[in-house]
Amino acid sequence: MPFNFKVEGMDKLLKDLEKIGDVPQRHVTAAVKKGVKPVLKDAIANAPEDTGALKKGIIMVGERSYKSRGKKVYRLVFDRSMNHIFQKESAGNTQFRMYHGYTRSEKDPRWEKKISYYPISQEYGFFAKNGRYIPGFFFGHGALKNNTRTVETTIVSEMQKKIDAEIVKAGLK
Repeated sequence: MPFNFKVEGMDKLLKDLEKIGDVPQRHVTAAVKKGVKPVLKDAIANAPEDTGALKKGIIMVGERSYKSRGKKVYRLVFDRSMNHIFQKESAGNTQFRMYHGYTRSEKDPRWEKKISYYPISQEYGFFAKNGRYIPGFFFGHGALKNNTRTVETTIVSEMQKKIDAEIVKAGLK
């Protein structure tokens, strides 16, 4: 179901962009980073807290784009340095093999390690050992959904400030 929306101040921003030509990449990066920070804060605040590792592990990472100037993307990801906490071998896999009395065979796919990733199971949910579905918290999706308008307005207003400063600096106003 498509929907239309209008970002306040976008028309003025586009006109000012035409005046100065190319946008300095540092302005785009700073504006987008400031716009995404509320999403990061919301995701950290709503993440489930058992040991606190999940909240500490949510970080913002910028995409490296060498081909597209004037573009910057930030993603919320889980810190790779904490994978020793987040990744564990699924217990059900080992129990299944032991219960059914399987002997180890290199070609038997039942002997492959199955790794569970804790942050993803908390975001989307998982199946418990008894087969019951445990729903996820959707803390990442909820953070983006709740702050979409804030992100848009922050990015546009920050870019407008930076571009106005560039126009004044270049003497175009």
